[in-house]
Order: sequence, then structure tokens, then C-alpha cells
Amino acid sequence: MNRVALYAGSFDPLTNGHVDIIESAGALCDELVVAIGTHPGKTPMFSAAERAALIETISGGLATAPAYKLSVRTFCGLAVEAAREAGASLILRGLRDGSDLDDEMRMAAMNAAMAPEIKTVFLAASPAVRHISATLVRQIAGLGGDVSAFVPAAVAQALAKRRPPR
Repeated sequence: MNRVALYAGSFDPLTNGHVDIIESAGALCDELVVAIGTHPGKTPMFSAAERAALIETISGGLATAPAYKLSVRTFCGLAVEAAREAGASLILRGLRDGSDLDDEMRMAAMNAAMAPEIKTVFLAASPAVRHISATLVRQIAGLGGDVSAFVPAAVAQALAKRRPPR
């Protein structure tokens, strides 16, 4: 049986925390679909196509990449619908701390009510990346700070290109 998992998020930008979860997914699935959520009312730092390209670039260099098939797609709407469309039986969610758990438990319960056939699996972030959030990375990068400790090199380069001149 081919076990497909969906890892949904905005990935704006992709952080080392996201990469940690992507790497951990290899132990749980045969195929991982990284699903980039888009929302017409939000203006992301990177377009969906740019985010997809960065994820594909980074995933090619992962140590666990040969262990499972990885694909990237975009979706607009509910993660459970994206999971159904991808043929996923699992939704993977990363947890950094207790406040993430509270929010994610509510979301998992709602998803289970809408799609009981799809199970949510929580993956604890590794201690080295637990403090990283895409929101803080965007803020630091926007203020000209060095984010290279928080994101893959290709993402740091892409962020540097977006940096306003001083």
C-alpha cells in the first residue's frame, strides 16, 4: 500500500523548520505532497510558483529524498480537500511548542469531522529549529537582518534579492 501524506502550509518563506518536517516525513509515508496554500486576500512575499521552485530546489538536496517520492502543488481552500485530491490518508503538521499544539488540535478535530478517513499526524520540530517561524523570518529579512541561520541557503538568497535598498 502506498501511504501518501500531505504537508500543507504557506511556506512563505520555506524555513529550516519546514525542512525538518519534510525530512521527518520519510519515516511515515511513501509519498509526500507539499501543498502550498494560496489565499486570494493575502499578499505573500513570494508567489506560489516561487515558493514551489524553492521547495523543489531544497528537496532535491535532502538526505532522505530517495526514501520517498516528494511532489509540490498549490491549493486554495481546505487542506482536507487538498489531501483528498492528492490521495493522501495523512495530513502532517509540525509542532514547535504547546501553543502550536492547542491550535493544531482544534484544526485536526475540525478536519476529522469533515474528513474522518484522513488522519492528522503531529511531528515535533527538532530542538535546533523549534524557535523558527516564517513570520519572524519575514520580519527579520524585511528589516535587513541576516536570516541564514533560519532558512536554507537558496531561500536566504531569494530573500536578499527582495530586501529594499538602504
